[in-house]
Amino acid sequence: MDEFVVYILFSENFNQHYTGYTSNVIDRFKSHNHLATKGHTIKYRPWIIIHIEFFNSKSEAMKREKYFKTGIGREFIKNIIKNL
Repeated sequence: MDEFVVYILFSENFNQHYTGYTSNVIDRFKSHNHLATKGHTIKYRPWIIIHIEFFNSKSEAMKREKYFKTGIGREFIKNIIKNL
C-alpha cells in the first residue's frame, strides 16, 4: 500500500514557505534542495521541512495540501513558522 506525505518547507533565508505532497518525501526533498534545475523552489534554497503529515491515499493528501493553500491553512503555516 502506498503512503502519501503532505509537507511544508520553509526557507529561512527568504522567509518563504512551500506546500506539496508526494509518495517519496526523501527524494522530493532532495529535488527541492539540490537536484531540480527549474521550478519555483530552486530560487529559495535551502529549504527545511517544518511540517509533515502522512495519508493512506493520494486523494486525502491532495485534499490536505489544498487546505494548506486556503486562508485558514496559511494561518496554520504562519503559526508554525512563528514558533520555529
